[in-house]
Amino acid sequence: MSRFIHDDFMLGSDPARELYHTSAEPQPIIDYHCHLDPQAIADNLPMGTITQVWLGGDHYKWRALRANGVDEKYVTGDGGDWEKFEKWAATVPATMRNPLYHWTHLELARALDIHKILKPETAREIYEEANHKLSQMRAQDMVRKFRVEVICTTDDPADSLEHHATIAAKPFGCKVLPTWRPDAAVAIEKPTFVEYLKKLGVAADIEITDFQSLMDALIKRHNAFATAGCRLSDHGMETFYADDFTDSDLNRILKKALEGKVLSEGELNVYRSGMLHHLAIMDAEKGWTQQFHVGVIRNNNSLMFSRIGADTGYDAILDLPVARAGNRFLDRLASQGKLAKTILYNLNPKDNEVLATMAGTFNDGTIAGKMQFGAAWWFLDQEDGMRKQLNTLSSLGLLSRFVGMLTDSRSLLSYTRHEYFRRILCDIIGSDIASGRLPVIEMETIHSIVADICYRNAKQYFGF
Repeated sequence: MSRFIHDDFMLGSDPARELYHTSAEPQPIIDYHCHLDPQAIADNLPMGTITQVWLGGDHYKWRALRANGVDEKYVTGDGGDWEKFEKWAATVPATMRNPLYHWTHLELARALDIHKILKPETAREIYEEANHKLSQMRAQDMVRKFRVEVICTTDDPADSLEHHATIAAKPFGCKVLPTWRPDAAVAIEKPTFVEYLKKLGVAADIEITDFQSLMDALIKRHNAFATAGCRLSDHGMETFYADDFTDSDLNRILKKALEGKVLSEGELNVYRSGMLHHLAIMDAEKGWTQQFHVGVIRNNNSLMFSRIGADTGYDAILDLPVARAGNRFLDRLASQGKLAKTILYNLNPKDNEVLATMAGTFNDGTIAGKMQFGAAWWFLDQEDGMRKQLNTLSSLGLLSRFVGMLTDSRSLLSYTRHEYFRRILCDIIGSDIASGRLPVIEMETIHSIVADICYRNAKQYFGF
């Protein structure tokens, strides 16, 4: 019987197969946005069991388990290791045509060289074989197995970055760099905001009492991130913010928050607008790349949020407008000569063309591909979403300048996402060659473009 995950999986034409095996598959991985735990890599921790690796923090799988009628005890609860895996094995057949079906079998095949189809009948043998193989591996082994060259984790300005320093002092063949994620300093509406500023102040050794001291603390930590090798920032937002503001406005609003007073929606938006602008200027002055993820509405199931907290699979796509404020935000920076390299990601597919044209509006000829319409993200990180993102970028921008895929994951096994993306990319371009939409006599150029998208563009763009 032929394997499900075979050499030509998802490659539907001879040109696609040639492009993938010659120019995509050999490329190392640059994972410029993920949520891996740097301590696990620094301490080179054991991989753990397949249940821990797969179900320990994967909200994609948690959503599928719940949709399949699995009790929370076997999702995020205190169910046993085997029992949880057994429930997942019983759910996998129900995930056909969901990306989880492909991802599950890609991870088994590539990370563990297991080529059986996961289902109730094979659950026990796969569980035991996977656990045996994982018991012989540690975090750094898995990184090397996937030939990962750079990992950019996601880190709060108050983080110590001690684990990145440990990795830098004991290199193992992959750079692990921090990414600046200052969301907590912008989220003035949250009840934890004042407490967070105390934590940030301790990290920067600055008492934060007003807007100037807040900026001083952020700049100090920004410099520390740069010293640790940081080359990117990241912002997770509902939408863009670009209200008019002055620093005195920001100071007044911040002081009200520090005094525990309730802020109006207008004040919230002014503060968000001003903070994002100042943070963007900091990035531009260091030559970093700034990333903006927009369009998520979080923690919508209040009952489950009260029980098990945030980031547990109860987020969804938001439908706020992004065009007017997004263009104004970028224009304000461009007008001041302070627009950094930028990647825009949307969670709502209605915004594909909006963000692609927004990015294209602010290219200025100084850097090839300076403004990027980013890879398909979260709920769109599947075959249909990737194809739509690639087709939108091809139609409205330059696919050849795209910096390619990322994992956006907490699991070391998720490096198969890069393979998945590369196969889809080559299938799209290969289909165009096979149908005559691209000239077969230009195969050398097309091979170069594929290699650029899979690896070389990111290496040059981020300056690792």
